[in-house]
Amino acid sequence: MTKVKWSHSGLKDYEGCARRYHEVKVLKNYPFTDTQATIYGKEVHKAFEDYIKDGAELPEYLLEHKPLLDSLNAKTGRKLAEHEMGIKEDLSPCGFMDEDVWVRGIADLLIVDDDGLKAWVFDYKTGNDKYPDKDQLILMSLMVFAHFPHIRQVNSALLFVIKGSIVKHKMTREEAEFHWWRYRERVAVLAQSLEANVWNPTQTPLCGWCPVKSCEHNRNH
Repeated sequence: MTKVKWSHSGLKDYEGCARRYHEVKVLKNYPFTDTQATIYGKEVHKAFEDYIKDGAELPEYLLEHKPLLDSLNAKTGRKLAEHEMGIKEDLSPCGFMDEDVWVRGIADLLIVDDDGLKAWVFDYKTGNDKYPDKDQLILMSLMVFAHFPHIRQVNSALLFVIKGSIVKHKMTREEAEFHWWRYRERVAVLAQSLEANVWNPTQTPLCGWCPVKSCEHNRNH
C-alpha cells in the first residue's frame, strides 16, 4: 500500500472532502493565501511563543492575554514553545523533517514535568469555539508519549484566546494504543485513495467557499 505522510490538519481535510484534499494538498493547484484572520492568528502565535521562550514584551493589543500566559509559565516543567515532533509508522519518535516520518505535529506549548511524570499540551486558537476539535489534542498527546517515554499522563487543552473558553482533554499512557489503532484505520482510507487515485467529492455547507471551482458541488461552478 502507498505510504502516507500526514498531519492532523491533512487528515481532517481529507475526511472533509477527498476531492478538495487532492486538488489542494496533493496536486497543489490552489496555493494557500493568507487572510486577515490567518495573519492575526500567526501574529498571536509568534507573540505568545516569544513571551514564553524569551520573556519578550507582548504587543499592546495582546496585553489582555498576559494573565493566561503567566498562568502557563507558572506550571512546573520544561517549557517547549512551537515544539515540532515526528513519528515513524512503527510509532517510534523521529525528527519533524526526517525522510521516514509518518505523522507530524507541532505543539504551540508543551510543558514537560519530568519529576511528576506528566505533561501539558496547549494549542492556541484565535477562531470560533463553536465546533472544538479534540482530535488534535488526542494526536498531540500520543506524540508526546512517543517522544517522552517516561511521561505517564498528558493533560491538553484548546485555548480559544479571543473567546476566552477552554476545551480540555486527559490521556494516560495505557490509552495510547487504542487511539493509535483508530488513527491507523483512518489513515488507511487515505492510503487507499492515493493507491487507487480516486478522490470523490463530499457535498457540505462549506462547498461555496471551496477553491475547487470545477467541482460540481461548488455553487460557483
